[in-house]
Amino acid sequence: MKKHIPNMITCCNLIAGCVATWLAFQGSYYEALSAIIVGAVFDFFDGMTARLLHVSSPIGKELDSLADVITFGFAPSAIVFSFLSSFHIHNMVVPFFAFLMAAFSALRLAKFNLDERQALGFIGLPTPANALFWGGLIAWLDSQTCFEPYQLPTYYIYIVLALLALSCYLLVSELPLFALKFKTWGWRGNEVKYVFVLTCIPLLVFLGPLGLAVSIAWYVVLSLVHGNRRNKN
Repeated sequence: MKKHIPNMITCCNLIAGCVATWLAFQGSYYEALSAIIVGAVFDFFDGMTARLLHVSSPIGKELDSLADVITFGFAPSAIVFSFLSSFHIHNMVVPFFAFLMAAFSALRLAKFNLDERQALGFIGLPTPANALFWGGLIAWLDSQTCFEPYQLPTYYIYIVLALLALSCYLLVSELPLFALKFKTWGWRGNEVKYVFVLTCIPLLVFLGPLGLAVSIAWYVVLSLVHGNRRNKN
């Protein structure tokens, strides 16, 4: 029985992603973000549970990737698609560009499964981080919109599309990013991780959903700074 527990947790991640997708198409962006966060929690605990119970298996690894494609690939794409579709855009093809993120997320997950260099860190933006960025950003943008029907300024569309292109690139890039994995709890060797966690707390407390998006952007910047400093040393 215990060998099935991690897979059951992974399926909960997948279900959370399905719920997030449905909420996104309903225009409930904050709730969709909450469902993605729930999925991220399940995603964290399925691997931990498998290691604790010593029941890791190839099927669990494959199932995990399939669940992640839904929760951290398709769900955030649906959020962006639904958000752009809510506005009067002359070119109705534009919102469909959001689904490029789902394709690049699937490619990133496929590469991750075959890449043996990512045991202690990441190469390319992890799909959960990308999903949390878009969930937080769109939830915040939606809360700032006070017109009905929505009238999105043209430059907003360009900003969203530019960020979309950037996130697709980061997902499959060779950019090294640190992972929040602690071998020891001491400061030495974990400086960048503690700096990130401590600086994110006020961002999340005071900025809410926007703080989540800013935290992910800060994660990328901090990884770049940390990587450059380590290369110099």
